[in-house]
Amino acid sequence: MSKQYHFYGWKNATVPAATNQYAGIRTPQDLYDALSELWCADTCAPRMRSDWSPENRTLGQCSITAFLAQDIFGGDVYGILRPGGNYHCYNVVGDCVFDLTSEQFGGEMLNYSGNPLQSREIHFAKEEKRLRYEKLKADLQEYCKKRTCSSVFTVSV
Repeated sequence: MSKQYHFYGWKNATVPAATNQYAGIRTPQDLYDALSELWCADTCAPRMRSDWSPENRTLGQCSITAFLAQDIFGGDVYGILRPGGNYHCYNVVGDCVFDLTSEQFGGEMLNYSGNPLQSREIHFAKEEKRLRYEKLKADLQEYCKKRTCSSVFTVSV
């Protein structure tokens, strides 16, 4: 039986990684699995940090996650305008639309069509966001390195 995911677009998120920089990350599902172990209060948007919890790991992680997914899979990052004027970011690669952080909205249905393209330069003009992205990226690189080493070095008895 295959693993059941709950992020938006998970069933069709089969685009292959466009880089081999992250060993073991071959699909968006692989990235979700890794990030599920890495998302934390430190990578959460400061305005949402007090509400972040291990039960709602994706809260406040959308833009840094979407731009990291763009690094790995290519494509574009789009944003859904939210109350308060912020954008919730998600990925589009070819005809594949996926949102690794959609679970933060519970049962709310978001509209993934007709939304504006998001600019990395504008998002990362906020230093705290750029630093959170760099932390998540470094954590993912370290995670992949450890997983590669542990699967390469097996001991025979």
